[in-house]
Amino acid sequence: MKKKIAVIFAGGKSSRMGEDKALLPFGGYNSLAEYQYKRVSKLFDSVYISAKSNKFDFEVNIIKDCYNASSPLVGIISIFDTLDIDEVFILSVDTPFVNRDIIDKLYNEALPTKDIVIAKSYNGVEPLCGIYRRGVVSIAKLFLEQNNHRLQDLFKKVDTQYVLYRQKDVFINLNYPNEYQKAIRMSLLSSD
Repeated sequence: MKKKIAVIFAGGKSSRMGEDKALLPFGGYNSLAEYQYKRVSKLFDSVYISAKSNKFDFEVNIIKDCYNASSPLVGIISIFDTLDIDEVFILSVDTPFVNRDIIDKLYNEALPTKDIVIAKSYNGVEPLCGIYRRGVVSIAKLFLEQNNHRLQDLFKKVDTQYVLYRQKDVFINLNYPNEYQKAIRMSLLSSD
């Protein structure tokens, strides 16, 4: 069954990569952003990309940040300020191995009373692989006013559920050139 709304976060500065990682080629697509968009579109009714601007060479709906600061917190607030929705699935552009099984488990175990439902792996909490609900907005805006952009602090303040995963390589983040090269090799060995 298709889920409603997903947003891929692709507005980061990519300072560790040395170039915009959302625009790096991946998986037979011109960009990692397009690769993620195509994959996630198979699972959700509507998919958007959160970014500061439309820098993409494919047709996609963009949710632009409503605030000057750059952070996932700003992206989350901007989603709920832009869309009239109660819930959204958020995924980082640089986690290309998060697949249908991971997302299905998150939804299957999600309790309807929780404000945030996020993945937790061997690497720790995965803040940009989760379900966020409108109930977080007022507290997130308070954090923004206080210039506190730490999602970990937000998780402690709202009703957060962690869904545990045993898989090790699924949540690999592509932050550095060597991680990107490793991911390309891994993608050639696996199929989605």
